Amino acid sequence: MKRLIYWAVLLLTAFSCSQTSSGDSGDPSQTDPDPQPAVYPKAMVVSARVDGNRVPANGSVGDVSLTPEIAMEFTRAVKADEESLSFVSFTGGDLTVRLKEDDATVLLFTPAETLQPLKQYRFTLAEGKYFGVSVQKAYTLYFTTGDDGSQKFPTISDEALLDLVQEKTFGYFWDYAHPVSGLARERYGSGDTVTSGGSGFGIMALPVGVERGFITRAEAAARMRTILTFLSEKAERFHGAFPHWLNGSTGKAIAFSEKDNGGDLVETAFLMEGLLTAAAYFDRSDESDIRSAIEVLWRDVEWDWYTRGGQNVLYWHWSPNYEWAMNMRIQGWNEALIVYVLAASSPTHSVGKAVYDQGWGRGGSMKPTQNGPLFFAHYSFLGLDPRNLKDAYADYWAQNVAHARYNYEYCVRNPAGHAGYSADCWGLTASDYPQGYTASSPSSDSGTIAPTAALASFPYMPEESLAALHTFYYIYGDRLFGPYGFYDAFNLDSSWFASSYIAIDQGPIVVMLENYRSGLLWQLFMQNTDIQQGLTTLGFEF
Repeated sequence: MKRLIYWAVLLLTAFSCSQTSSGDSGDPSQTDPDPQPAVYPKAMVVSARVDGNRVPANGSVGDVSLTPEIAMEFTRAVKADEESLSFVSFTGGDLTVRLKEDDATVLLFTPAETLQPLKQYRFTLAEGKYFGVSVQKAYTLYFTTGDDGSQKFPTISDEALLDLVQEKTFGYFWDYAHPVSGLARERYGSGDTVTSGGSGFGIMALPVGVERGFITRAEAAARMRTILTFLSEKAERFHGAFPHWLNGSTGKAIAFSEKDNGGDLVETAFLMEGLLTAAAYFDRSDESDIRSAIEVLWRDVEWDWYTRGGQNVLYWHWSPNYEWAMNMRIQGWNEALIVYVLAASSPTHSVGKAVYDQGWGRGGSMKPTQNGPLFFAHYSFLGLDPRNLKDAYADYWAQNVAHARYNYEYCVRNPAGHAGYSADCWGLTASDYPQGYTASSPSSDSGTIAPTAALASFPYMPEESLAALHTFYYIYGDRLFGPYGFYDAFNLDSSWFASSYIAIDQGPIVVMLENYRSGLLWQLFMQNTDIQQGLTTLGFEF
């Protein structure tokens, strides 16, 4: 009897289960068990591009459009769902996303609104499960937008623009000169620190200021007397040579580096280049005191003593504390040709042709380079006229034109892909840059353009320099053109514009623009009979 009841229960249970599973009966409120959780296959970002330019993880690209397309390629197919955008961080606001039409592994992101010009943005894909995959590693990139291309200032004639640039830049040496010494401050904000070489460039700008009507001749002569009194009576000299930096109030040397606290022969040469040019300009009878003071300073420089005991080479530095410890020979090719020309031209402490050939000329092996920073083609040639200048080593006009063209063509090719480089935006030389100060050139290119490079090259490549001037002023001028003309440099890779002015970059703009326009400074310097004799001694045609 018990066995019969047992089997009856089993049959009833089976029948009940069968009815429930078939759906013919049972509680309609019951639901199926939870579905299987979504599967997110692992994926990685293979590559990233912004407007077609590849950007490595944590890398950056510049000159991006204001409506860029950001393409992210994954190792497998993904889904373009809007909800997943919460895993995307973008400093430019909201984004839209879609799949690339012919490739399901590529997501295309575009900003919902037009971006701001010349601004850096950050884009990050987080690690996590989204877009239908499990992203294994976050990916961050940066990009900087380009300019909107609008003209920032009204169009004026090119002659008026050259006048404006010269006048504003001249203001650095006139309005911002040290109030005691009258010399040029090293840079904007440098206080009492004045520069001997940069002051030489500023002195050469004085005749430009007079001839262009920025100041009167009497004002320029008064400034020269202030400068000469300071140089003659206060400024420290070391065997007639001036230090790189001076205190503009006391005249004491300021160390350029630990052991560079004495005479700097190259900076002295730049100063003398300016002084001899001024001596030729201030030629009136009531200006004879200016000429006499310059003559004394000129005769006092012991160029021959800087051969370090009679060697056939000039040395750059001497310190009363460290003597010749800097141990830097002045050898070509660089900015220092003017040093040897002046040393050979000295009426009191001259050096001979053997010092030039063995020192500067490296025993005959020296060849001028076209690959260096453009100040090589500027500093010595602010006064030294390269147009007919030749010797055993070079035709200096051909050399400087070729140097400027090499620099220009490198920027046009732009092999490093820097933002903004073009036929209308070029010029690599020593300047400030985002990380400090550097000497930029085709062989050491940080992506930084310095206006002085192209503008001081006007005599060599006027059309190309004018195109750069138009870009600097009309396109970037709202950020690049300030109270003393063009700021020192800019880098569009990072949307960086300097707020600095540096004397040795300001001076060549004023002077070389004038040499292009009238040849004034070349004419003044080259009429000096000591210089003519020195060039003859060294075997130059000029």
